[in-house]
Amino acid sequence: QKREKAVVTSPPVEGMGEFSGREPCPYRILDDIGGAYAMGAFFGSMWHFVKGWRNSPKGAAFVGGMEQMQFRAPIVGGNFAVWGGLFAVFDCSLSAVRQKEDPWNSIIAGAATGGLLAARAGPKAAAKNAVVGGVLLALIEGLGIMITKLLAPPLPSKEDLKHGDPTLPPSQPGLSPPVAFPAFSNN
Repeated sequence: QKREKAVVTSPPVEGMGEFSGREPCPYRILDDIGGAYAMGAFFGSMWHFVKGWRNSPKGAAFVGGMEQMQFRAPIVGGNFAVWGGLFAVFDCSLSAVRQKEDPWNSIIAGAATGGLLAARAGPKAAAKNAVVGGVLLALIEGLGIMITKLLAPPLPSKEDLKHGDPTLPPSQPGLSPPVAFPAFSNN
């Protein structure tokens, strides 16, 4: 007898829906690690180039900036990648356990990431960094929600809804507004 492999699929997650614009969870982790590394390497390059430029002797500022950038930017990128990877793992784990994708997952994942990264320094430092991570992610999520609400189109008023759905095309002739055509003369 042949045994067929069981395919394990997770039920759809409530909230964002199927079209959230992000990769599904196992792939999202790798995507976030790569994106975090790229962001850290980019900003680390700028930061350490300026730092190397300022700390170099006269006449060697550009070379000093380039050297610092080459040595330190990949390290900053790696640090960002570790943070992004842990955050994505916690976020995906919370989505699977809670069966929801909402801002609370990100906030809790930020707190867990901050706490875990500071765990070697002791429980006091881990607790402090967990609070910082949670507050930082709460601010980011709140800002995202605020921007989304500000940029959303206004809801139709009762007056707009009296005349039917404004997004539907006209169903009878004569209901569409007149279109002005340019007049041509035979001169």
